[in-house]
Amino acid sequence: MGIELAWTHGVYVLFVLGIILMMVLRRDTSLISIIGIAFLGLTATGSVIASVGGIFGSFIYAITELLPTILVICIIVAMSHVLTDTGVNETMIRPTTHLIRNATLAYWVIGIVMMVISWFFWPSPAVALIGAVMLPVAIRAGLPAIGVAVSMNLFGHGIALSGDYVIQGAPSLTAKAAGIPVNDVIAASIPLVIVMGVVTTVVAFWYLRKDMKNGMIAPASHNPATSVFSSAKVPLTPGIKRTLAALVPILFVLDVVAMFVFDLRGGEATALVGGTALLILIAATMLAHKQKGLEQVTTHLIQGFQFGFKVFGPVIPIAAFFYMGDSGFNTVFGEVLPQGSHGIVNDLGVALAHTIPLSKEVAALTLTAVGVITGLDGSGFSGITLAGSLAQLFATALGSGVATLTALGQIAAIWVGGGTLVPWALIPAAAICGVDPFELARRNLYPVVIGLLVTTIFAMFLL
Repeated sequence: MGIELAWTHGVYVLFVLGIILMMVLRRDTSLISIIGIAFLGLTATGSVIASVGGIFGSFIYAITELLPTILVICIIVAMSHVLTDTGVNETMIRPTTHLIRNATLAYWVIGIVMMVISWFFWPSPAVALIGAVMLPVAIRAGLPAIGVAVSMNLFGHGIALSGDYVIQGAPSLTAKAAGIPVNDVIAASIPLVIVMGVVTTVVAFWYLRKDMKNGMIAPASHNPATSVFSSAKVPLTPGIKRTLAALVPILFVLDVVAMFVFDLRGGEATALVGGTALLILIAATMLAHKQKGLEQVTTHLIQGFQFGFKVFGPVIPIAAFFYMGDSGFNTVFGEVLPQGSHGIVNDLGVALAHTIPLSKEVAALTLTAVGVITGLDGSGFSGITLAGSLAQLFATALGSGVATLTALGQIAAIWVGGGTLVPWALIPAAAICGVDPFELARRNLYPVVIGLLVTTIFAMFLL
């Protein structure tokens, strides 16, 4: 092992630990990621010019890798804006409100609807939609507002976002960082998501029912927070609204069918979903705004892009750093690693396998811990590339299990940071339901922790 290789690997490990420390301290990781890229370039090439230029080059590489994911989420959110403004979203889910007859049905129906809507639209837009239509119905059925918030959080920001099977934003990020196909991460995550979802939602419901029975949760009244969503901003005729409400889910179901029939995966599946969402956006906007439709299409796209880059802005620097641990390094800095190197992370994994007796139990616990730590920044996405990178490292040492470890780290990071535990990530759901975000975080704490423990133990048997 050459001296350059040793120094480069040492710098990479040092900055990985520094990034984790910043996340534990709830500080931003963008600056330390940028400095880490510069030091990696300097130690590998010995050139200040190459290291400074490598910062920009690594950003280009990260954006190129992430662009399909960012773009499809921008378009989905833009489509959600026009469907919400026209009242089509409300019409789509209103029939499900007839299923809510008591508190138990309210909890599970709201959760399942939230999960399905979040698969196609992402949880952030779905929160306002579900809260607007179903909160008053749930309250009348006897489910307090805190119960509605818990259900939306766990099913939407937990189950749906941690799997992300339709839009495939999360598995695309972790798969790229781990250097494996996105299909492998999705397949490995299915049993883990099921275990995590079942355990967490059942435990949360048990705690909720117990506290309701003991009178620890006061019955909620109608909340004015939902009034801003109670009527469409851009009226459509009832016939057109019902037609679009039926057409939108049908088109997305046809997309899912096409993915299976034509074996569309990864980028092809993302492109199909994004193209469908874009056509729906255009059709709904033109029907709603008529002569002003051309300008409104652009307005909605701008809204979507603003949301997408606001979410992924902090992700790009940290993703750029962790991509340097794999194939991104040679792309940005050239073939400067000594001959025989398979990338920084792979080399570290081989060295780890020869020096430390790493067991599957230790690997699973470490990936869960890393996922929890990276989720503390409240986004859930900024650190999942770290989970993928470390999963590749540990799997190299173990000789197998990269997909399962990657999925485990992804699930832990998103459940913690995606909107179920970190109070500042809970604000949208808490605001819609009129509850304290810190109270919502406290109520989610035990179910999520128990779910993570059970899921981690379950993952050990899959390795």
